[in-house]
This record gives sequence, C-alpha cells and structure tokens, in this order.
Amino acid sequence: MSDSSSRSEPADPSMRLGNDSSFENDSTHQNKTGPSTQGRTNESPQPSQDASNSNVQPKLQTGWRRIVRNFTPSWFSVTMGTGITSTLLHNLPYNGVWLRYISYVLFALNVLLFIIFSLISLLRYTLYPEIWHAMIRHPAQSLFIGTFPMGLATIVNMVAFVCVPAWGGATWKLAWALWWIDSALAMATCCYLPFVLMAHHNHNLTTVSAAWLLPIVSTIVAAASGGVVASVIPSPHHHAALITLITSYVLWGTGLPLAMCVLAIYFLRLSTQSLPAKEVIVSTFLPLGPLGQGGFGLMQLGKVAMTVFPETDVLPAASHAYAGEILYILGFLVALLLWGFGLVWLFFAVATIHRTPKFPFNMGWWGFTFPLGVYATSTTMLGSELPSAFFRVLGTIFSVAVTLLWIVVSCGTLQRAWTGEMFFAPCLKGLEQKGTGRQTKDV
Repeated sequence: MSDSSSRSEPADPSMRLGNDSSFENDSTHQNKTGPSTQGRTNESPQPSQDASNSNVQPKLQTGWRRIVRNFTPSWFSVTMGTGITSTLLHNLPYNGVWLRYISYVLFALNVLLFIIFSLISLLRYTLYPEIWHAMIRHPAQSLFIGTFPMGLATIVNMVAFVCVPAWGGATWKLAWALWWIDSALAMATCCYLPFVLMAHHNHNLTTVSAAWLLPIVSTIVAAASGGVVASVIPSPHHHAALITLITSYVLWGTGLPLAMCVLAIYFLRLSTQSLPAKEVIVSTFLPLGPLGQGGFGLMQLGKVAMTVFPETDVLPAASHAYAGEILYILGFLVALLLWGFGLVWLFFAVATIHRTPKFPFNMGWWGFTFPLGVYATSTTMLGSELPSAFFRVLGTIFSVAVTLLWIVVSCGTLQRAWTGEMFFAPCLKGLEQKGTGRQTKDV
C-alpha cells in the first residue's frame, strides 16, 4: 500500500513478493559491479572504490544479514493470524477436545513466532539503526507497526483463556502485566503513526489505503483484550478489574471513532476512484477488523461490568447493579449494529475478490485471517448472548474458513520464505539511493 501506484490504491511493496523486479535489479547491479571492477585494476582510484562497494553490498544482500535487514514489521501479521486462529478453535461453539489441543499447539507456535520475530526486529534496528528512521518515515511500512501490539494481544487472550484456568494462582498477574504493556504500545501506535501520516506525507484519495486502519485498530484490540483479562481477575482484586475495565473503555473510545473516520474516507476513495490494485486486493477485508473486534470488545466489557460494578463503589449515585446491566445492554446493541455494518464490508470484500480472479501471493494475504477472525469472534459471541443457533452456526462457518485460510497462507509463506522471496523491505531503497549518492559525491 505504498503511494507509487497511479491507477488505484497503491500496491504496498511489503505486501508483494518483490522477487520479480527488485531482486533481479539487485543481482544485475551486483553482477555489473563485480566484472567491471575486476577488469580495471590500475586505471584510477575509481575501481578501488567500486570494489569496496561491491564487497559490501553482497554481504548485506545475502545470508542472515539480508533476512535481518529486510524483516519488515508486516511479519507480525503472521502472529496476528496464528493467534486469532488459536482463539477461534479454543472458543468454537461446537467444540471438541481435539480442537482444544490444536488450539494449544497454535498458541505455543504463536508465542514462539512472536519471540523470534521480536528478536529479529531488535537485531535489525540495533545493527542498522538508520533503518528505523527510514521505516518510520515510509508511508506504508510504518503503518504495520500496529501489527506488533495486535499480535501480542492474541497471546494475552490465550494466556487468559488457557493458562489462568490451568495454572491458577498468580497467573492472572502475568496476563494483566502483558496487557498493560500491550495497551501502552497500542495507545502510542494509535496516536503517533496517524500524526506521522499527517505531518510527513502528502496524500490524495488515490493513495488512501485500508492499511491506515492498522495502527488505529490496535487500541480496539487492546480494549477487547482488556475485557478478557478483567474477566479472569479473581474476586479479591475488584479494584484491578475496575481499572482494567475503565482503561479498556477509554482504549475503545480512542480507536473506534477514529476507525470510523478512516472507513468514511476509504469508502469515498473506493466510490470516486476505483477498486484497489490486485497486489493489495486483500486489504478490502481490513475494515472487518475494527467492526468485529469493536463489537466483541464492547460485549465482553459489558459482561465484566455486570460483575465488577456491584462489587465496587463506582457510580455511587446510581445502583451498581443497574449500571453494569446498562453497559451490558448498550454493549450488545452497539455490537449488533457494528456486526450489521461489517456485513456490508464483508460483501464488498468478497465481491472485490471475486472480481479479481488472479492476484499474486504476498504478505497481504494474512489480511484474510485476522479481520475475518475477529468478525467471527463477534458473531460467535452474539450467538452466545442471544442465544441464537443462527449466529452460532455462522460463527462456526467463519471460524472454519479462517482456519483453512490460515493453512493456505502459512504454506505459501513458508514456501516463499524458504526461497527468500518474502524478505523485501521497500524502505531500504531510499537508504541505498542515499548511500549511492554519497559514494558518487565522494568519488
């Protein structure tokens, strides 16, 4: 979703394979540099300069250095997709013991992936600090920083769903501590990255992208996760649950209205310009994220409010029981409205995909999993609260679809990661151009 496309929503280079032109250009440059420097050993100081450059560039473009340098934040969308799949299998309306075991395996895999990705990212910005500044100022890559707190939130949820009931004791404090870290990161992402978008980039309707939602949705995801964590905080710690509840409502209020603003702009862009380019066609599913997670989060917070408010001194002028019930009812009503709005965007997304029969595999395919996954969680919870067999069956269908999509996208990612095609960072192009300019100036 970069701003380089001329016909519609720009294709984010991080969402493409990047193996067609980018890697060929790099290899061509290296091949040209090597022979040319070998054939001119004593002509002038120029060959020695070129020879040193040709020795440095292959080191950066091969082996572990190439992986580290090209490891973009969009890789954390893998943890988002894996995490939501484990959550869906764990909370499936029509569940079985074997499905629970699969969800445990995916949970462990997600934790492992998150740790590995975090270490690689830390290594990337420690060894090459200039990449951090280039990435933050990149109009597309910076948006994917929002995938980090959202990936962490899926781990927090499964800790609350699985570890707290199984281990007991003070395990809830682990989930609570992780949630506070996630909330702080989400709030920083939601506030800072949209400002960077305003202050450092020039946009028009043709460059508006659904990826603008990524840093904003992180607070909505953190709010929903707060409702899950608050539900497992034991009774003697009502004050901690209340603080979590209030903070989660603030996070929800920070993210959802802003997401609605972006959806309005994005709808205008789709209506007045054209459908997204085929490289980023999967981004049409991203609007399901704030709508699905927003509905689930508000219902979950309402359920917790019914339990926490009567046990605390909050809202002393009103009946504590009624206050919690009001929040629960309002949460259900708003969730139902958001679910209906999401149904429209789901139709837009499916119709757009159907209209584009062939589109390349890239990192953007992970956009199939998390948005549809959180919409499935909202559907499932509606079925539980009504109760309604229709919503339960539909939630199960969505959950199975997300699981199948996760398998397909995981296989494609593994295959292309093995060949190196998935490791491509558009923000490095600017650094390479600056480096080339400085070398030319020195010569």
